[in-house]
Amino acid sequence: MRPHRRPACEVARLLRGAQGLPEYDRGACPDHLLTRRQLRERGVSPGGHGPVGILRCARCRYTPQWSCTHRTRAFLYDLTVALPKRVPTLAQEWALDRAMAARQTCPGPCGRRYHHCLPLRTLGTCLECHDGTPADPSTYVTPGEPACDDHTRHRVLHDVHP
Repeated sequence: MRPHRRPACEVARLLRGAQGLPEYDRGACPDHLLTRRQLRERGVSPGGHGPVGILRCARCRYTPQWSCTHRTRAFLYDLTVALPKRVPTLAQEWALDRAMAARQTCPGPCGRRYHHCLPLRTLGTCLECHDGTPADPSTYVTPGEPACDDHTRHRVLHDVHP
C-alpha cells in the first residue's frame, strides 16, 4: 500500500520587494516599525494607516532573493503615526455588558450569571441545570445578589465621612 501524500501546494514565487513593501528579516527591522501585537502592548493602534513593511517569517531567511508569502509573516506599522486606542463611551460599555450578560446568564431555572460564556447553542442551559453537575460557587453570581448595593455604599460613605 502506498503512503498517503499531501497534494503539492502551488506557491507563487515573487522576487523580494515585488509586493510593494520593504521586507525585513527578524531582528533587522527599524525600532519604529512594530507589528499589530506590539502596538497593542503599547496601547496604540495604527490610526487608519496601512502597513509600511513586512516582517519575514523565520523560514524565509534562507531565501533572501524571494518575497515572503507565508501566513506567518507579519505586517509592520509605523509607531510615529500610531494613535492612542479609543476609550469606549459609557453607552458602548453598557451595550457590551448586556451582550455578555446574555451569553453568561443561564435561561434555566437557576438564572445564575456565570463568569464565563455558557454553551447555550449545544446545551441550552448551564451544566447544573442540564445534567446536575454542581457548579463551583466562585464561578457565578446568584440572580438576587446585587453587584453593589447603593444603600450599603451610601451608609459606608456616610460612616466614614460624618
